[in-house]
Amino acid sequence: MAKHVTDADFTPEVLQANVPVLVDFWAEWCPPCKAMSPILDALSVELAGKVKIVKLDVDSNPGITVQYNVRAMPTLIIFKDGQPVDLKVGAGQSRAQLVKWLESHAA
Repeated sequence: MAKHVTDADFTPEVLQANVPVLVDFWAEWCPPCKAMSPILDALSVELAGKVKIVKLDVDSNPGITVQYNVRAMPTLIIFKDGQPVDLKVGAGQSRAQLVKWLESHAA
């Protein structure tokens, strides 16, 4: 299950993590976000130790959302060594595409 993060714990959970972190910027009112949620939850277990997957509710956490200029949901940003290194906007990726994308950053 993907961990939920907030503006308050974003730095220790994401920026200071010792593995790449995928942040799922989502919203309760976003149907594509809800559709992706089970896939990301499953991948968080499968890829544990290689990639950390967390979720950030944009409505409850405007600080981080604005800081990384997130304007569409879902937005997926991979952070490595405290920096954003790649992103995807929208829910157009298949499970296989997400795995390949995440593993390319875990290597």
